[in-house]
Amino acid sequence: MSRINTVTGDVDAADLGVTLMHEHIFVLTPDVQQNYPESFGDEDARIADAIEKLQVAYDAGVRTIVDPTVVGLGRYIPRIQRIAEKTPINIVAGTGIYTYRDVPRFFDYRGPALKALTGIDFPEPMVDMFVRDIREGIADTGVKAGMLKCAIDRHGLTEGVERVMRAVARAHQATGVPITVHTHPGSETGLLVKKVLCDEEGVDPRKVVMGHSGDSTDIVYLTTLAEAGFTLGFDRFGINLETTFEARNDTLIEMVRRGYTEQIVLSQDASCFIDWIDPNVMASLPQWHYTHVFDDVFPYLLERGVTQEQIDTMLMDVPRRVLAGE
Repeated sequence: MSRINTVTGDVDAADLGVTLMHEHIFVLTPDVQQNYPESFGDEDARIADAIEKLQVAYDAGVRTIVDPTVVGLGRYIPRIQRIAEKTPINIVAGTGIYTYRDVPRFFDYRGPALKALTGIDFPEPMVDMFVRDIREGIADTGVKAGMLKCAIDRHGLTEGVERVMRAVARAHQATGVPITVHTHPGSETGLLVKKVLCDEEGVDPRKVVMGHSGDSTDIVYLTTLAEAGFTLGFDRFGINLETTFEARNDTLIEMVRRGYTEQIVLSQDASCFIDWIDPNVMASLPQWHYTHVFDDVFPYLLERGVTQEQIDTMLMDVPRRVLAGE
């Protein structure tokens, strides 16, 4: 059985157990945190709170979470290491870049961006950076990433988005590590993911999780992605902005009824702390936590014909296959 990179070392894929495929521990804006640390609060208190919340998830049955917090989302692995050392949950870290529009300014005069100035095709530095995170470890932490991450939102395939996406594809081809993509189903951006990652860069759709697919109730769109071979992330339970609790669940039920259970993963896209959202708003979202699917979603599904075996498949078998690159 394959070995999977986690924050505390590699584990056998057979030991992943119940796996939530899209959860964040912290989502931060580093420049703000460094200059206005009061917005984050006491470091030890934040870490203790995260450990407590993960323990609640463990007690509910969770054994692994994938944390796709990458550059652009405030990834800081030393902090996550402190948490991982005190929780029994496996944490799979990500590498990649999260942007809806432009690459970080660091890349403005590196790699392909230099062609307009020099006429020379320089290699994309992001590829080597992502591969190093996977093979050698992130910075000097020794923590190896187990998932690649990119994003495409309602803004579409901007130059920056495409550049990151192609770099992620090439890092995947070099390492075999799977890819998760933040998508905007309302704009059907999954079709652009297919075009760039798969049709043009040659990535096997079975190695790609189309994140946030559960934001859509368009069965035709979701079926198109599933038939192409992608894994669909129904991973925003508790975030009822793009759709409602009932519609999100009913769409999942219909996709299961159509036979796509083995191409679906589940999660909540929750976070212990996210500085993108006003604390008062966060306080009004008590349902947005790591056990929401256990407390509210699964009873709803079971009452409407989804079996426990099908839920177990989406919670354990599909994540294991994806993370193992099978």
